[in-house]
Amino acid sequence: MFGNYLIGLREGLEASLVVCILIAYLVKTGRRDALRPIWIGIGVAVGLSLAFGAGLEFGSQELTFEAQELLGGSLSIIAVVLVTWMVFWMRRTARHLKAELHGRLDAALQMGTGALVATAFLAVGREGLETALFVWASVRASSDGTYAPLAGVILGLLTAVLLGWLFYRGALKINLAKFFTWTGGMLVVVAAGVLAYGVHDLQEARFLGGLENKAFDISATIPPDSWYGTLLKGVFNFQPDPTVVQITVWALYLIPTLAIFLAPVGSGPSRRVEKQRATETDEKADANRAEATG
Repeated sequence: MFGNYLIGLREGLEASLVVCILIAYLVKTGRRDALRPIWIGIGVAVGLSLAFGAGLEFGSQELTFEAQELLGGSLSIIAVVLVTWMVFWMRRTARHLKAELHGRLDAALQMGTGALVATAFLAVGREGLETALFVWASVRASSDGTYAPLAGVILGLLTAVLLGWLFYRGALKINLAKFFTWTGGMLVVVAAGVLAYGVHDLQEARFLGGLENKAFDISATIPPDSWYGTLLKGVFNFQPDPTVVQITVWALYLIPTLAIFLAPVGSGPSRRVEKQRATETDEKADANRAEATG
């Protein structure tokens, strides 16, 4: 349940922050007349995301078992790709997200109502569709026959809405860059479990081989129906009898992705390039000043 709560919190908070930034900017600049188109765009985006999630859930029930497993495994892998891209993108842009959204909103205000609706829809809709897909894949992977996974997601989303409101009111101040770094790291761990489960689905669909080739089986030590087995599955999508292919894919994704994600931002060649450019700029400025004084 914690893993699904984290997904709802992390994904929901991004959307909440986007909404807060858009609304606060319009209020502070005296453009309350533009709030209605913004709320319309947000409402359409939320409705589309819910419809997308419902379509995934109920549409897959009409398929055969093999088709369900093939669809579930494929979408799980797509969800992992999207959420991995998202956590890296948010870590890189968290510091200047507000300025980026303000720029888009200024351009939309000049273009009219339709542009405002589109701006809000695109800003929230992208987050909503990614969230719906990843939540569906994660709930499916950690489902134990109860409503606990879905309840965890809903609690996470409600917490995100509350935090967003507190941000808007100015009652809560945290370092967003650090927050998204650490929650993003935990989300990568959850994504690794979803990826392994998606691979297992593809094996059950007979799309991939090796279903009978188990890496290990500790079901006797950690029974899946025990409280600690349920906890491990809910948080990490842990499986006591994974296949060799699952373990291989899990390790090949988790280790390098987590190492790159937790590496200091701006380290490596890109930082050296920035220093070189700064030095060249300073040299040109000194040359211009010398020429002007000469």
